[in-house]
Amino acid sequence: MLNMFEECTEAILAGNRTQAEELARRAIAEGVDPLTVIERGFVPGLREAGRRWEEGELFLPELVLAAEAMKAASTILQPALSEHGRNQTTRGRVVIGTIEGDIHDIGKTLVATMFSANGYDIRDLGADVPAVKFVAEAESFAANFICISALLTTTMAGQKRVLELLHERALRGRYRVLVGGAPCSAKWAAQIGADGYAGDAISAVQLANSLWG
Repeated sequence: MLNMFEECTEAILAGNRTQAEELARRAIAEGVDPLTVIERGFVPGLREAGRRWEEGELFLPELVLAAEAMKAASTILQPALSEHGRNQTTRGRVVIGTIEGDIHDIGKTLVATMFSANGYDIRDLGADVPAVKFVAEAESFAANFICISALLTTTMAGQKRVLELLHERALRGRYRVLVGGAPCSAKWAAQIGADGYAGDAISAVQLANSLWG
C-alpha cells in the first residue's frame, strides 16, 4: 500500500488533478505539515514527470497535466503554507516572476510558494514580466531578492537585461539576483553577473538562505 507521499507523487505523474486536490485536503485534515507534503510528495512527482518528458517517456500534453495537478494541489495547500510562513520570523523580501516573452508560470509559482512557506515575503509578478518592471517592483517592495524565471532560450536575454538595468541605475548592490528555468545554468548565472542559479524550488530557497544568512 502506498503511503501519502507516494500517493501524491503518483497523482502528479498520472496528471490526476482531482486526486492531487483530494490528497492535499487530506494532508490538511490530518495535520500533516504542508511544506513536507510538497517537498516529499508532490515535488518528486513533478520532477520525475520532467525527467520522463526529457527522456521521451512522456508527451507534452501529459507533462502539462502533471503541472496542472501540481498547481491544483499547491492552491489548496497555499493557505496552510502562508500560515506556516507567518509563524516564522520574516527572512527577507522576494520579487519573483517569469521574464517578458515567456508565459510559463508553474515552476515559478512553485518557487514562490516555497519561499513563502519558508518565511519570505513574496511579490509574485506573474509571467511575461518586462525587465523594467522587475526593477521597479524591487524598489517599491524594498526587496532583498529578485528571482527571474525563463523557460525558453529565446527569453533568457531578458534575465541579463534585468542585471543591466540594475547596473545602469546604480542599484545592483541592493539586491541578490537569482535565475532559474530549464535552459538556465550556474554558468549562465555567472556569465550575466547574477548571484546564483537554482534548478528547483527547494534548492532556490536553500540558495537564498545561504546568501541571506
